[in-house]
Amino acid sequence: MKLPWFDYPVRLAAVILLLTITCPTWMQAQSQDQTTPDLQQLNQRLQQLEKEMLELKGEISAAEQAQKPAQLTAGSPPAPHGQPSDATVPMEGQVTEKASSINFYGFVMLDSGYQFGQQDPAWYDVVRPTKLPSYRNEFAPSGNVYGSVRQTRFGVKSSTPTRFGDLNTIFEFELFGTGVDAGQTTFRLRHAYGELGQFGAGQTWSPFMDIDVFPNSLEYWGPNGMVFFRNIQVRWTPVRNDRTGIVIALERPGASADQGVYTGRIELQGVKPRFNWPDLSGHVRLTRDWGYLQMAAIVRKIGWVDTNNDQFQLGGHAVGWGVNVTSNLKMGSRDVAKLAVVYGAGIENYMNDAPVDIGVKNNPQNPITPITGDALPVLGIVSFLDHNWSDRFSSSAGYSLVNIENSNGQNGSDFHQGHYALANLLYHPIPRVTIGSEFQFGRRVNFFDGFNTNDYRVQFSFKYDWNKGFNFSTK
Repeated sequence: MKLPWFDYPVRLAAVILLLTITCPTWMQAQSQDQTTPDLQQLNQRLQQLEKEMLELKGEISAAEQAQKPAQLTAGSPPAPHGQPSDATVPMEGQVTEKASSINFYGFVMLDSGYQFGQQDPAWYDVVRPTKLPSYRNEFAPSGNVYGSVRQTRFGVKSSTPTRFGDLNTIFEFELFGTGVDAGQTTFRLRHAYGELGQFGAGQTWSPFMDIDVFPNSLEYWGPNGMVFFRNIQVRWTPVRNDRTGIVIALERPGASADQGVYTGRIELQGVKPRFNWPDLSGHVRLTRDWGYLQMAAIVRKIGWVDTNNDQFQLGGHAVGWGVNVTSNLKMGSRDVAKLAVVYGAGIENYMNDAPVDIGVKNNPQNPITPITGDALPVLGIVSFLDHNWSDRFSSSAGYSLVNIENSNGQNGSDFHQGHYALANLLYHPIPRVTIGSEFQFGRRVNFFDGFNTNDYRVQFSFKYDWNKGFNFSTK
């Protein structure tokens, strides 16, 4: 049937209206179908980036945690022997990390060189003025080549956040034999210490010392005039922040004595040491933009008992005490001055290289106690400059002194004064490798017999270190 002419425009209008309504909806649906895969890909990419970012943050956090114990004053490269790293044994008495961490670190090191003079062969690879000859040719012959890997070290540190503060531990050993193992390449414990919040216990650096004044040297033993002692202790850190630190400790007591001209007398065979009080030590450190200043002190009781049943009473005690002032001064962007002055009496076993704490003293006015023990006064000085020539080259140079005020019952050949000096040039082809050469000097001066001796060395060292940290959740 043929439609009237006016029906065509109506139908056309209806078709146009229908297209107007349906086309945008259809086009939008098509557009969504086309863009949905792109949005999904972008979301997946974003999630992947977020995951990679979290992993990277974890690695950075682990690296920062690993570097905390080895951190020096700004601009200084790591010390070849890792001394400053120990010293900041990573005891942080507050929650600083959201995750637990564990750190494995250490280094392999070869020290080799030529010694022009002579020294006690048990200490062939270090400079210790107290171990130089006390009389002519005591350790002859002069002139020896030496090599040693005894400095090689391994350690593990951990940190776990708790509601009481960070739980930190450190276990570290090296291969440098001392005591009955002197001269040997053998296991030697350095640190076995734990800390929860403000309180810690175990073996670590004495609060009386400051490891940060150890120069960037190749020579292992270090400046003779600095306080250097790892001791068993219980310690409290009431204040620790970026500007101020306060540490107080009770330390294991111990001391040594020199019987001097009376060595071998039967009356002294029954005199035994007695330590019935712990050593009390502590320090305050103030850190500023120019560096830091640390003031430390110690007081200790050193006793001895006469177990002989005779007419003499040779027992007694002495009070040991000391004050140690140390600092790192930033001398521009490339230089750090490391300074220390220590003075006291009866603190020789806390020194890096000093003899006995107690010396025999004549007391002729008393026939019952004809001799007594004297806490020997000691002065120590450290003055070094660490300089960075560039990112790959650095140097350290300086001088150290130990001076003992001997007692009147000591032998003329007993140690009185020691001098120590060095200068080096170090090359770091990559951050974890150190190659260097160093000139070293040591001098010993006897008490009053007029003998003194010098020692000179040229040393070449190679050090390869590692530091790997891991973060993990404690939940």
